[in-house]
Amino acid sequence: MSRQLRATKFRALSLSDPFFDSLKAGYRGFESWFNSKADEELYVIEDGRRLSGMIYLKHENGAVSDVDPPLPSKRWLKIGTLKIEGKGTKLGERVLKKVFDRAISENREGIYVTVFELHANLIRLFERYGFKRYGVKRSDDGTELVLARIFDDLVGDLVTDYPFFRTRGRKSWLLAVYPEFHSQLLPDSILRNEPREIVQDVSHTNTIHKVYIGRLSLTRMQRGDLVIIYRTTDIPRRAFYRSVVTSICVIEETKTKKDFDDEESFIRYAMPHSVFTKDELRHWYAGDRFYVAKMTYNSAFNSRITRGRLLEEVGITTHPRWDLRELTDAEVQAILEMGKVNARLVVD
Repeated sequence: MSRQLRATKFRALSLSDPFFDSLKAGYRGFESWFNSKADEELYVIEDGRRLSGMIYLKHENGAVSDVDPPLPSKRWLKIGTLKIEGKGTKLGERVLKKVFDRAISENREGIYVTVFELHANLIRLFERYGFKRYGVKRSDDGTELVLARIFDDLVGDLVTDYPFFRTRGRKSWLLAVYPEFHSQLLPDSILRNEPREIVQDVSHTNTIHKVYIGRLSLTRMQRGDLVIIYRTTDIPRRAFYRSVVTSICVIEETKTKKDFDDEESFIRYAMPHSVFTKDELRHWYAGDRFYVAKMTYNSAFNSRITRGRLLEEVGITTHPRWDLRELTDAEVQAILEMGKVNARLVVD
C-alpha cells in the first residue's frame, strides 16, 4: 500500500506508538512538548494504519537567536519536528513540496530546520532544493546543523530555486493531458473552477518532479521553458466548458527513446515520477518511438480556466492544435493572472 501523507492533530496520536520511541530517546522533554501541542496540527505519514512519519510546522517571526550564528529577522516557517522512516522512496520530496506550499501560501520569507549530521540523506534532500548550512544549534541533546532556505536568495537554477520560476526570456507551451492521467500526475490540480486552498490537498502522489510521456515531439521544449498544463475534456463535445488549464510546470529536460540504453534504464528514469506502471512503461518502450519531458510541478492554479475563457478572454486561436503549442508572452501573463497564481512565484 502507498504511504499516505495527511493532516491531523497531535491529540489524535498516541505517544505509546513505537514510532515515537526514537524521538523520546533523542530529545529530552519530548513527551511534555508533544502533550502541550494537543490541539495543534501536523502532518503524518501512514503505511495503511502504521505511523511512519511526522512533520510539524510552525511560524516564527523575527531573528532566530537560539542558533549560532543567529538567523536574520524574517517571517520564518520552521520545520519543528521531522521524522520519516524508510528510504528508497520519493516521500521526502513529497513532504518538502508540502512545506514549500505552506510557506508560499502563508507568506513566509524563509524556511529553516535543525537536523543531526548523521541524517545525510535528509540533508542532501534539503540542499538540493536550495537550503544552505547557516550554522549549528547546541542543546542538551547534542549539536544539530541549521539548514535554511531564504526565498530572496535565488541562484538561477530551476531546481535549486524551486518553486520560483521566471517567465522573461523563456518560451512557454500549452501541453494537453488526458483526464484519466491528470489527477494522478498533478494531484493539486483536480478539476474545479472555483478558487480553493491548495495546501489542504495532501495527496500521496504529489511530488516536485513529473515525467510526461507521449508521442508528441516534446523535444521542441528546452530546459527552463514554462509549461501550462491543459486538462482535456472528460465529456465528449463539452471541451468549451470542461477542458481547463490547471497548473504551471518548468521543463528540466526532454528525451527520446534513443536517449535510453535499454528498457530497464527507461523504467528507472520514468517510474518514480510517472503515472504509468512498470508494465505500461514496458509497453511504451516496445513501441517505435516516444518522447519524455521531465518537469518541476511549480504551482496549481487557484482558479481553473476553461477552454471557452482561453478562446474568448485570452484570445488563443483554435489552430494550431492544443496538444502542444507555443504561447505568446501576453497569453501566459493573462493565464497566470486569471489562474490566480501567487505572484511571489514569478521572479522576473
